[in-house]
Amino acid sequence: MAEIAYEIRRSDRARRVRVTVDAARGVQVVLPRAAPERRAAAAVRELTPWIERRLAELARAAEVVAARGDTVPFAGETLWLRTQPDRRRVTRRGAELLVPAGEERGPALERWYRRAARAEVAARLDRACATAGARYTRLTVRGQRTRWASCSPEGAMSFNWRLMLAPVAVLDYVVWHEVCHLSVPDHSPRFWALLASRCPDYRRHADWLRRHGQTLVL
Repeated sequence: MAEIAYEIRRSDRARRVRVTVDAARGVQVVLPRAAPERRAAAAVRELTPWIERRLAELARAAEVVAARGDTVPFAGETLWLRTQPDRRRVTRRGAELLVPAGEERGPALERWYRRAARAEVAARLDRACATAGARYTRLTVRGQRTRWASCSPEGAMSFNWRLMLAPVAVLDYVVWHEVCHLSVPDHSPRFWALLASRCPDYRRHADWLRRHGQTLVL
C-alpha cells in the first residue's frame, strides 16, 4: 500500500483532528494548536480507505474535466471556448465564449460565470419565492469549497457560482432547497416534506450533485 502524503495545518479554533481531501490542497490534517504531530499520522492511518476513495473520485473528476477539451458546460449547454489574444473580458457569442489567452483565461472565465450565476440565480430565486410566498433579504454569489448554497436565519442567501456548470434542474433544486429553509430552517421531516412538494425529484438532483459535484470546476 502506497504511503499517503499529507499536509498538517494548525488551528487555534480546532478542537479535534480533522482530515480533508480536495483537488486544490490534496490531503490536509487540521490539528489543534497543542496536539502532537503523531495524531495526524494516526488519523491518516485510520481514515486511509476513505482518503483513497476520495483521491480516486478526484482523479476521475479530473479526467472528466480534461475530456471537455475546449468546451465548458453552462446551465445544461455546451459552450465552445474561442481564444482571442488581445481580449481581457469573456463575452458570449451564441454557443461560443470569447476568452483571453494565457494566464488571464481562467480568472476571466470565473468572473464571467460569477456574473452569470448572479443573474440566473436571482431570477430563479425570485420566481421560487413568489410561488412559495416567501422573501429573502440578500443574495451573494461565492466560491465556497464545501457548500453549494446556504440560507441564514435572517434570510440572506448565498449560492456557489459553480452551480452554473450543473444541469438547470440541479440548480433549480438547490434554489428550492434554500427557499424551503425560509419556512423551515432545519432539516426536520417537515422540511423534507415541504421540499418534496416544491421539487418532487429533489432526491435525484441531490444524488447527481453528490456523484458529479467534483466535476463542477473550470
